[in-house]
Amino acid sequence: MARPPNPGPLSPLLLLLLPLLVPLPLGAADPLPTEGRLGNNCIQARRKCQVDPVCSAAYHHLNSCTSSISTPSATQELLVPEDCREAAQHLRNSSLMSCTCHRRMKNQVACLDIYWTVHLARSLGDYELDVSPYEDTVTRKPWKMNLSKLNMLKPDSDLCLKFAMLCTLNDKCDRLRKAYVEACSGSHCQRHTCLRQLRIFFERASEPHAQGLLLCPCAQADQGCGQRRRNTIAPSCALPSGAPNCLELQSLCVADPLCRSRLVDFQTHCHPLDILGTCATEQSRCLRAYMGMIGTAMTPNFVSNVNISVALSCTCRGSGNLQEECEQLEESFSYNPCLMEAIAVKMRFHSQLFSQDWADSTFSVMERQNKNPALTPQPGVPSLFLCTLTLILLLSLW
Repeated sequence: MARPPNPGPLSPLLLLLLPLLVPLPLGAADPLPTEGRLGNNCIQARRKCQVDPVCSAAYHHLNSCTSSISTPSATQELLVPEDCREAAQHLRNSSLMSCTCHRRMKNQVACLDIYWTVHLARSLGDYELDVSPYEDTVTRKPWKMNLSKLNMLKPDSDLCLKFAMLCTLNDKCDRLRKAYVEACSGSHCQRHTCLRQLRIFFERASEPHAQGLLLCPCAQADQGCGQRRRNTIAPSCALPSGAPNCLELQSLCVADPLCRSRLVDFQTHCHPLDILGTCATEQSRCLRAYMGMIGTAMTPNFVSNVNISVALSCTCRGSGNLQEECEQLEESFSYNPCLMEAIAVKMRFHSQLFSQDWADSTFSVMERQNKNPALTPQPGVPSLFLCTLTLILLLSLW
């Protein structure tokens, strides 16, 4: 019997096409951002500017300008001296104009200082003023949690207690939580130390643990659970004594680059598009921005033990001609349909985690980030098409 001829060696064209046959996962066309792939951060942009004498001189002059120009309110016009305008113009083509920062970066405060120094140059052009200084790095990693040791709790324990236990069982979460509890406890607590430790917790603890503690769902009649939820941020120390005016609280916040950045980030991502609770961006970004406010001068909290309404710890009494502006600021937290819907969706998700018996003690759930299809990445259909086309070409050339 004649043996079939052996196929000849693969041509160079086939060798080039073979790597394209490696299957790509859906969504591979839009890879997840990582720390190493962050865009132009302001510290790097500042180093580039220092190499250019013109850029460096303009930056130093603009830095002196920003320290002497007060930040205007929404009803005021920014008055900029001519020499400061000239310095700003010299930075128009600099990489500083598009630089951003990251919440978890080592030199975050220094980065934000640079961002707000060049903000004056942005505000003189067609740039949007209320744009978050933070690099947007939302990922869709599976939500993982180990439930193996929750059996030590009573079966009817509320979910806030269960999430507190999950934090205790995680070394990092437990260590960070103990640090802020210690700083925020006692009759003579130092508020600034308490706020700093709160910021560290919500920046460094894993998001599932931090959100589980802060946004644990409670039955309306379970005031013990609601009280645990309200006490998560140690309000007796973290919140201001009395009720300062909201605009005064905002002025205090805007004077601090970190607090100002968190406030603009909140206004960017928790801006409601309609009364139905549709956010300008994904709900996950709004929740991250809301949690970023905790530990700042404008730390929000739940209003009571029986509902999920949140508010700033301030009042609009005595606002005079700025009453309307003050109420808008206050309502951006207390009557924000985007924020309220994001909180409600997250709490429903947390309830579902304990609504059934899991066969494995460690489970992983991929949470749906947003209901708006326009903001949802599309699957990598072009990648599948490319693989199929490559296979046809190989078969035809074999």
